Amino acid sequence: MAGLLSVHCVASLKKSGSLIHFRSAALGVHTRHYSSKKASSSSSSEYLHQSVVPSMHYQKSLPRLPIPKLEDTIRRYLAAQKPLLDDDQFRTTEKLAQDFQNGAGKQLHEELVAQDKNNKHTSYISAPWFDMYLSARDSVVLNFNPFMSFNPDPKTEYNDQLVRATNMVCSAVRFMKTLRAGLLEPEVFHLNPVKSDTDSFKNFIRWVPSSLSWYGAYMVNAYPLDMSQYFRLFNSTRIPKHGRDELFTDEKGRHLLVMRKGNMYVFDIIDRDGNLVKPAEIQSHLKYILSDSTPAPAFPLSVLTSENRDVWAGLRDKLIGAGNAEDLRVVDSALFCLCLDDESMRDHIHISHNMLHGNGCNRWYDKSFSLIVTKDGQAAINFEHSWGDGVAVLRFQNEVFKDTTEKPLVHPGSAAAAVDSASAVRRLQFKLNKELENGIQKAKENIDSAISKLTIDAMEFKRGGKEQLKKNRLSPDAIAQLAFQMGFLRQYGQTVATYESCSTAAFKHGRTETIRPATVHTKKCSHAFVQQPGKHSVAELLAMLDECSKYHGQLTKEAAMGQGFDRHLFAMRYLATSKGQALPSLYTDPAYAAINHNILSTSTLTSPAVSLGGFAPVVPDGFGVGYGVHDNWIGCNVSSYPARNVHEFLQCVHKSLEDIFTVLDGKPLS
Repeated sequence: MAGLLSVHCVASLKKSGSLIHFRSAALGVHTRHYSSKKASSSSSSEYLHQSVVPSMHYQKSLPRLPIPKLEDTIRRYLAAQKPLLDDDQFRTTEKLAQDFQNGAGKQLHEELVAQDKNNKHTSYISAPWFDMYLSARDSVVLNFNPFMSFNPDPKTEYNDQLVRATNMVCSAVRFMKTLRAGLLEPEVFHLNPVKSDTDSFKNFIRWVPSSLSWYGAYMVNAYPLDMSQYFRLFNSTRIPKHGRDELFTDEKGRHLLVMRKGNMYVFDIIDRDGNLVKPAEIQSHLKYILSDSTPAPAFPLSVLTSENRDVWAGLRDKLIGAGNAEDLRVVDSALFCLCLDDESMRDHIHISHNMLHGNGCNRWYDKSFSLIVTKDGQAAINFEHSWGDGVAVLRFQNEVFKDTTEKPLVHPGSAAAAVDSASAVRRLQFKLNKELENGIQKAKENIDSAISKLTIDAMEFKRGGKEQLKKNRLSPDAIAQLAFQMGFLRQYGQTVATYESCSTAAFKHGRTETIRPATVHTKKCSHAFVQQPGKHSVAELLAMLDECSKYHGQLTKEAAMGQGFDRHLFAMRYLATSKGQALPSLYTDPAYAAINHNILSTSTLTSPAVSLGGFAPVVPDGFGVGYGVHDNWIGCNVSSYPARNVHEFLQCVHKSLEDIFTVLDGKPLS
């Protein structure tokens, strides 16, 4: 399950044989969502925009996620194992992989292909991937839910907690209404925006039947992305069940769930006609909640959502038995969860801890997403990961940021509506017995213990970034990944399994594929820079950087085109297990376990809306590396447990970047 937390998504597409890749984490920059057709004034408060092309216009004709050829998967798997194993270990793994290719694997691959042919409405990875997430019994906190924090509003006075929370709630509803009305601009990557991101193209493509529309876009070098996950953004919750959780969505819900001091409140943010409640009324209700003097509950129910899933499932059954079924349904069907925190943030590290986990009392971690707004107006999204990946959440975050900063509906000093908030807002009161109280107390002890072990640290490298790397014809992502390889080698003297998540959203029901950044090229280059700096000329070191960059670019392209090896091997293993077959020896090889024990789990984010993102390590002896390569600087936000020293790791990464940029300046390493 390593690397499931990776927030960023990468997709790459070919143009004239060259690699052009984009990151959906930067969709706000690279794709345009705003139709030139403006919303009419009567509906401008209801919709973000009104796309002439229906939101799901391309969905029917999206290409299907390919299943790679078995021999390609084995070749890529062995290439990824090479830097991690000594010669004897590699020979053993190579023999097991070849036996698999000629024997059990051949059979499983054929069955997988046959199954895929019978399920043309979806992708071969979709059902196993949902199952993997929903069957996981670990707490979703630290193990699965990541966070992405918003940049502050450029107009500082709009960062007031009440003003910002009100505007974000209103923009979230506008996004939901735009999506459900089919008016949200489809998610499209434009290789040639001059041709495809135009009114004339949109007016043409809207008349092309949806069964053919993808081909019409492809003709002008535009690539629509899968949007099947979007409907789960709202009114959705992961429900704990014994053995395997369920996803619940009830689009009839019109209310918002608000949490403050561990108390839970609900009020309608959509009226009976389906319109956004007046922003001044929403502001009034939030103001009422912020001024409510009800003390924090002695037994905050929400902490149960941080428990082991089977434990939580058992306690939820008891909650229902104690007469709380209706209130739980209200929580589950709420549009989303707004968490109003009474704390102000000291710095980036404090923000990361607060937005990633908090103290467990003021979050409902099972909601598809929670919008967190602190006392000083810092805002972030924490999202449950089983229902979807970064693509949908990031699109939502980009749109909400753009809408709240450009078209806020309430302003500093604007008066809240004179409405009876005391009757509009309901505080949920749950009936608890001794057993439930003990369960809550135990859950609180467990989350306190888990988060006490987590350390987060951040680093900013200011000497250069994307601009200089591109001038040197190097992939910015490849160089960032190389710096992590060098940093780990400098600190621990070895090369370890590394995971970088890559979106396969260019395909119907695509999820993610893995890029494996630890390669024979990065290993050779890291050893040269770290262990033999004086032995190589500047020209030799530049040649190694170039080799790493080109190979990483190839891996990125393959992964985005559904041509990695991780998901294919995972799907065959899932197939064998579901049929009750003994696992082929490739899967019981210690080297297979080791490559899936991702010590470096990495994920990148750059977007005008996002300040930083983060997640916990996916293994006890790992690092969770969130990073962004900006025009003139490189930032990292990294987490670890006591088995690793995150401060030292970041010093080693910084030193590695210093060395790389020294060589790019044409200077030898001392």
